[in-house]
Amino acid sequence: MRYLRPLLQRGFDRPKDAVDFCDPNYWFMECALYARDGDVRRIPTHDLSEVERIRLTHPRADIQGLVFNKPIIMGILNATPDSFSDGGQFDALEAAERHGKLMQNQGADLIDVGGESTRPGADYVEIDEEIARTAPKINKLASVLSVPMSIDTRKAAVARAAIEAGAHIVNDVSGFMFDPDLAPYCAAHNIPVCIMHSQGDPKTMQDNPTYDNVVLDVYDFLEHQIARLEHLGLERRQIIADPGIGFGKTLSHNLELLKHIGVFHSLGVPILLGVSRKGMIKTISGAEQAADRAPGSIAVALAARVQGVQIFRVHDVAETKQAFDLFEAVEQGHFDGT
Repeated sequence: MRYLRPLLQRGFDRPKDAVDFCDPNYWFMECALYARDGDVRRIPTHDLSEVERIRLTHPRADIQGLVFNKPIIMGILNATPDSFSDGGQFDALEAAERHGKLMQNQGADLIDVGGESTRPGADYVEIDEEIARTAPKINKLASVLSVPMSIDTRKAAVARAAIEAGAHIVNDVSGFMFDPDLAPYCAAHNIPVCIMHSQGDPKTMQDNPTYDNVVLDVYDFLEHQIARLEHLGLERRQIIADPGIGFGKTLSHNLELLKHIGVFHSLGVPILLGVSRKGMIKTISGAEQAADRAPGSIAVALAARVQGVQIFRVHDVAETKQAFDLFEAVEQGHFDGT
């Protein structure tokens, strides 16, 4: 296996021999090739194998109407009493409905509903309780939203209830390692999924996480889990991958993943980044209150967008949308008003 990161560029000075990236906004002429011993070197695109070239250049298939030719904003709706940023704010059905509609109006392309906090040290939530927190809200939102919803869960029973209530995608922070029934359920019902990497569960994941090479170890895990889902019958075009910033990683691990996040394009699937308001923003910026971390969260998102990341899971939808609109207009040199 070779680990490749396309060295992306964009603009009107595209050379004739450049190769189109899977996102039409970008092109590239070289890739960074990573080795397990830490060596990194550049190789030209004509050295890519056919499979490597296809994974980097083939446009990502639409997932539930999401088209990956622009940044996709996933708005966070936590139906929990103890999430690190907004725990308890959207417990009530009416509050969840208002916030979901607000995020859609602010520019969210997708709403992610969760009923179990996955902050470091969080306790397990029983299945019935998690369903009670999420299914009624999804059912209500399904009647008022025009954008798709994902269910943020690691449990098959919760996912099943959410899908029956109107959710469209399963977003599993355990990478389909927690509940052995969840991956077969999604594959059997052709449900798009997001596979996230985490080391350990939320209760213990920050207890001395270690890696041989964090970027390549996370890549191997995601590749293995994608292959597992394919073996079960789910097509790769219905899979999203998330390197899991903050889930069993130190600050150094997180920064290393972000610096090289483009390597995950070699998986041949859309990449999701969830860094909004997380502890690394606090550590670097000094912003003690989660609600004060939007600037840092947006800065990280823009840095990831430069590397072609497609999906961004955020709390601050309006601010993120404004930042992306300006970023894309400047990068493209024009604004089409849409």
